[in-house]
Amino acid sequence: MDAVNLAEKLALFDDRWAPKIVAEMNGHKIAVVKVQGEFIWHEHAESDDFFLVLGGRLAIDLPDGTVELGPGELVVVPRGVQHRPRAAELTELLLIEPLGTANTGDAPSDRTAPEERL
Repeated sequence: MDAVNLAEKLALFDDRWAPKIVAEMNGHKIAVVKVQGEFIWHEHAESDDFFLVLGGRLAIDLPDGTVELGPGELVVVPRGVQHRPRAAELTELLLIEPLGTANTGDAPSDRTAPEERL
């Protein structure tokens, strides 16, 4: 068992919207990701979507409004709720979701990232 340094893991890559798994727990992946710009509208029919902002600012558009998050803030988007994350500036996130969950949920596209471990 080793400690995971999130800052060190984030320093290993520069790509955007491609989560990297840093740990696993009870069938869930714990991943870090760098985001900037606008992602796609999507939903996850089988699982909630957990976002924790490590640095920067994240907006998550929902059908009935937008949730704005800063460093140290988190939100859980319930399963089946359409959402679109976006970030005006480079933003670093921690994500938790079941292994095998695509980052694009029910909307596979060229933005769908493979599960990659660091």
